[in-house]
Amino acid sequence: MRLVDTSAWIEWLIASPTGEKVESHLPEVADWLVPTMVQLELVKWLTREVSEDKADQVIAFTQICNIAPLDTEIALAAADACREFRLATADAVIFATARAHGADLITCDQHFSDLPGVTLIEKITG
Repeated sequence: MRLVDTSAWIEWLIASPTGEKVESHLPEVADWLVPTMVQLELVKWLTREVSEDKADQVIAFTQICNIAPLDTEIALAAADACREFRLATADAVIFATARAHGADLITCDQHFSDLPGVTLIEKITG
């Protein structure tokens, strides 16, 4: 199982050079874990930066993947991750979701860099 963080999704969706690197890490649909927190962040970004139609298309894709809702177990684990790893709430929820499901976390966000189970794809600048 593989969880693709919002930052990696965005790089992939905009087809950036970093997104090309992300693409090689994307799982088959059956192995793709999508937290509801990532759905929220994607819709927020896509409606602001692209269009509501694109947001609808991406959410439709996520719905054929494995959806991971925020439940009490993950919320409590996220609170621990906030404290232990000094993560912001949304990042902690995403990290805790990956851990709860035994999933690898794919991200382009540097603040995840030294956490267990995380594959950091460095952003290509320039």
